[in-house]
Amino acid sequence: MNLQLFALAIFDGISYAALVFLVAVGLTLIFGVLRVLNVAHGSFYAMGAYATASVGGAIFAAGWAPWLAFPLMLVAAAAIGVMVGGPVEKLLLSRIYQMEDVLQILVTFAVFMILEDVQRLIWGVRPLFEATALNQLGTVSVFGITYTVYQLIFLPLVAIVVLIALRLGLRRTLTGRLITAVTEDREAAVTIGIDVERVYLITFIVGATLAAFGGALASATTSVVPGMGADMIVLSFAVVATAGMGQIEGAAITALLIGLGRSFAVYLWPELQVLVPYLIMFAVLLVRPQGLFGAAEARKI
Repeated sequence: MNLQLFALAIFDGISYAALVFLVAVGLTLIFGVLRVLNVAHGSFYAMGAYATASVGGAIFAAGWAPWLAFPLMLVAAAAIGVMVGGPVEKLLLSRIYQMEDVLQILVTFAVFMILEDVQRLIWGVRPLFEATALNQLGTVSVFGITYTVYQLIFLPLVAIVVLIALRLGLRRTLTGRLITAVTEDREAAVTIGIDVERVYLITFIVGATLAAFGGALASATTSVVPGMGADMIVLSFAVVATAGMGQIEGAAITALLIGLGRSFAVYLWPELQVLVPYLIMFAVLLVRPQGLFGAAEARKI
């Protein structure tokens, strides 16, 4: 592997890791607070991508200013988080928190399948692509490689900002402290008067919005097609399991590790590119079943 291919693998890995992190951190936030493995999380990613690509294609064809592509991503992600994520938590998940884990997974899988069909009903099966945001930032040459600024700088920068915002939000804001209190001890939080149901709803909307935001950002770099949510949720589960459930900073590091591993596999062993993330997860869990950054918990009997 020469220097240019090595650099290209690094750039691809970082760019891909940024998108995976946004989805995985939403998943790990939801699990850390609600203790629900939300299989439907991948649908929020796909719907964020579809909403951004379809609305963007319409408004830019009508002559709207291209710079609106960036706020559009935020608006589309927030809309999916509130209008889809909110009702899913309030009307469905709030009824199954006390049920067995297997039943929770089956219910969220059913939601995933329903939302997959909803996507086909609304947007059909024709691939969508809207690259206005990508084109707006242009390209840059590094080590003789021409690479888009959107993928090389913008996506990693957004991921870093989200990571810092999440950490500061959980530590410095009242809502963040309430979320942390519920995460640490739900019963004690109820005892001191915290509205746990409201905290659950806010957390789920934030997590769904992060997944949709990942999809919105991805819509500028790849075709939006049916099934993209399934691919992303499986990879996100690998990141969350490898990092350790509920580990926000760990999800960032693990997403980078898996993103780079997958990227190098594309250039060195293309036939293993799909397998590499799960080989990394398998190797980590063999040594540390609680994940790289997770802490072993005492089992209650």
